Amino acid sequence: MLNLTNITQQFGDKLLYEDVSVQINRGEKVGLIGRNGAGKSTLIKIITGEILPDDGFVNFPKNLKMGYLDQYVNVDETQTIRDFLRSAFAADFEKEQQIADLYVTYSESYEDKILEKAGELQNQLDQGDFYQMDTLIDDLAEGLGISILGMDTPLASLSGGQRSKLILAKMLLEKPDMLILDEPTNHLDDEHIKWLIDFLQNFNGTYLVVSHDRHFLNQITTHIIDIEFGKLSKYTGHLDKALKLKTLQNESYMKQYEAQQEHIKKTETYIRKYKAGSRSTMAKSREKQLAKVERLTPPQDVPKPHLGFDMAPIVTTLALETTNLVIGYDQKPLLTPINLTIRYGEKIAIRGFNGIGKSTLIKTILGLIPAIEGNVSYPQHTKFNYFTQDLEWAYPLQTPLQYLEDLFPKATNKELRRQLSRAGLPSQLAQEALKLLSGGEQTKVKLAEMMLIKSNFLILDEPTNHIDQDTKNNLQETLAAYPGTVLVVSHEAEFYETFVDRIVDLKE
Repeated sequence: MLNLTNITQQFGDKLLYEDVSVQINRGEKVGLIGRNGAGKSTLIKIITGEILPDDGFVNFPKNLKMGYLDQYVNVDETQTIRDFLRSAFAADFEKEQQIADLYVTYSESYEDKILEKAGELQNQLDQGDFYQMDTLIDDLAEGLGISILGMDTPLASLSGGQRSKLILAKMLLEKPDMLILDEPTNHLDDEHIKWLIDFLQNFNGTYLVVSHDRHFLNQITTHIIDIEFGKLSKYTGHLDKALKLKTLQNESYMKQYEAQQEHIKKTETYIRKYKAGSRSTMAKSREKQLAKVERLTPPQDVPKPHLGFDMAPIVTTLALETTNLVIGYDQKPLLTPINLTIRYGEKIAIRGFNGIGKSTLIKTILGLIPAIEGNVSYPQHTKFNYFTQDLEWAYPLQTPLQYLEDLFPKATNKELRRQLSRAGLPSQLAQEALKLLSGGEQTKVKLAEMMLIKSNFLILDEPTNHIDQDTKNNLQETLAAYPGTVLVVSHEAEFYETFVDRIVDLKE
């Protein structure tokens, strides 16, 4: 279904992959993994033709119908949700119009060929999903939590996450031969992730999925492609099996790399020692041999994350209380009144389907949007530290260092670099434009920002959307050890269940 042959891609000084090849066969359900910044999204863009590789080729069968989950695709914002989903059947609507036109032509000419053509097209519609279209749309909208938004709602009033779900739904209705999904669970809650898992398990085609959600990948993959050391490695089996194989291969690779480095070092010492002496012929021969050696790529120097959030002193037993709090926009309530009491030091996860009001509740608590009714109270010396899920920057051409310098003018350059490194961002990326960083790398800049703020109440809205497993594990440990209060919204139950004291389900 897909062949990548001798692909090389470099951005500035950063070599993502060199001369890599991989094949995806019909019916394979493939997960694409790798550290933040390894080049997963870039590889997707090469496959879909959005960017051309520096070298190499991408081949797939002629007439392959590829579906790509592009969260930034332009849409007609005046369309309703139902009309947008019905546009997945555009080719069938065209056939229906052709049939109508052919009957008009036939009524004037009475040519049998025209009637035959209309019959062929009608047969194609009868055998397809055209006449079950609205049932399929309603089932899918229910499964992905779209129907709750109102099927007559215009696209202009949807959030980014809601629009992503809608684009995913349309793509699934189009039934492509091959799906390309880049972080499809980012805007889905537990219930709708289960629905998507079930859909993908029963999908008859081929797909390639980029995701940092281990549970999700374990459920839906038959193969894993891993990007590391500038190479692509393909493993058979789900994620856990692939990671075990990868560990064994990495140990073997490191032994080979270290042996080769030792050999190179010894040979270079010999050449320097004897190049001008009696053994110069032998030394020159070894120099030629060394030049022909295909050198193994050195292991990437990616800093391990060491997160930590500084405490601001506070003496209290109560962290937060809402009294008959009504949240929403334009005086339209999203939920019944909320009465929530959080004790100091408590760790709470907020759960509920997408669009129910998790982010709205957080923004209302923080005073970023006004409450419709009721109030929020917390102790006088409460210092909030807030992680937003949006990767939007006022100045996207700023580097991470410049961004942090503007926010913390009293901090030294050394201190800012140290916090970026503690967040797991490689030092060379501190000088790259924010918009050129991967989603995971941008998230690490936001985590570094949080580490420079003293607080006693952490609020995190979907912090795991883009981060790799090492960073996720470290964030999990850091939140568990944090002595203050934690409020977290996440669609990954595996992430928060180990450290929260209780779960608040907004459905209930």
